[in-house]
Amino acid sequence: MLPVIITILMVSGFLMLCGLLVIRNVIYICQPNEVLIFSGQTRALGNREVGYRLVRGGRGIRTPLFETVDRLDLTNMIIELQARDAYAKGGIKLSVQAVANIKIANNEPIICNAIERFLGKKRSEIMSIAKETLEGNLRGVLASLTPEQVNEDKQAFEELLIDEAELDLQRLGLRLDSLKIQNITDDSGYLDSIGRRQSADLIRRSRIAEARNQAESVIQEALNAEQTSLSQVDAQISIVRAEAARRIADTKTKRLAMVAEQQSEVRSQIAKAHAELDLQRHRIEQVRRQLNADIIEPALAKQLELESEAKGAAASITENGRANAEVLREIARTWKAAGPHAREIFITQKLDTLVKTMVGTMKNIEIDKITVIDSKLGQVDASGSMPMKVASANEQLRELVGLDVSSVVQGLAAATTSRSGR
Repeated sequence: MLPVIITILMVSGFLMLCGLLVIRNVIYICQPNEVLIFSGQTRALGNREVGYRLVRGGRGIRTPLFETVDRLDLTNMIIELQARDAYAKGGIKLSVQAVANIKIANNEPIICNAIERFLGKKRSEIMSIAKETLEGNLRGVLASLTPEQVNEDKQAFEELLIDEAELDLQRLGLRLDSLKIQNITDDSGYLDSIGRRQSADLIRRSRIAEARNQAESVIQEALNAEQTSLSQVDAQISIVRAEAARRIADTKTKRLAMVAEQQSEVRSQIAKAHAELDLQRHRIEQVRRQLNADIIEPALAKQLELESEAKGAAASITENGRANAEVLREIARTWKAAGPHAREIFITQKLDTLVKTMVGTMKNIEIDKITVIDSKLGQVDASGSMPMKVASANEQLRELVGLDVSSVVQGLAAATTSRSGR
């Protein structure tokens, strides 16, 4: 029984040992500062396929017989750069010493460039390639800058160098963490001459500053003297102003006294004027009453009398106007009843009046036409002038209004005859 147990234990131990060996060869632990590359299986990466997969930190399981595992160190690499007799802009040779900190990039797809280029290479080989690349970039940047620019602004020089090297390092799968310029020298002494020129310029600026300080000192002394003079002038002005204020106060006091005196005099004159005004008011009232009794009252009585007479005359005119209007209306009715011969009848009735009026106005008239009248017609009136007046009136009516009285009379006679015949 015991040998069987021992055999079982040995077999179990062997199996456990084999299992541990298998697990050790299949499971890989990835440190934070490295990346594991499992090669053997394809996968899609962007627009292309690659035959590996990556594990960054943690663990990964290798497919036995189908995959191999490689490690890629991501720790920092310090590279000392040195460019000797590199030509700067202007043909000046310069020697530059710098230090760069680089590492393999840990992000895709840049790390893929490093895997494809550096997998299986030693760390020293990677550092050598990076050094040659950075020194080439350093010489390229130096060729675009003057020695003055390189020496005076090292930070700008470093920024240009980083920008220049960044793209080349990304193509290699590397990343530049920092780059510092340590020393810049030249064998021709050009930088020393720049230093001497800067020293001379510094001395010149110091002398200029000293001269300016002396000039400012002189100016300040002049300003102090001016301020002193101004203070004295201000003091004198203050004294003059105080004296003027005193005189003004005295003048104001005198003015108030004179004003009070004048005001009292004016008040007395105003009082006299008020008294005279009251007296004149009483006189005006007396004159008004006298005028009222002597002129206004009789005038009012006369006004009432004239108004009464005017009302009487107006009543008479009104009645006459009404009578005349009635007469005119009666004439109009008669004219309308007479028919078409109303005009001739009306003129015949008013003929005597018209003839008298027209004959009475005829004086100094030139004779245009003579009418012969029978002498026997003089028996019509006592003076014998009626036939002449009638003939003259007939001529005037015909010239003025186009009315022939003889023709009208003949027409009326004919109409009367025709009516009698009926």
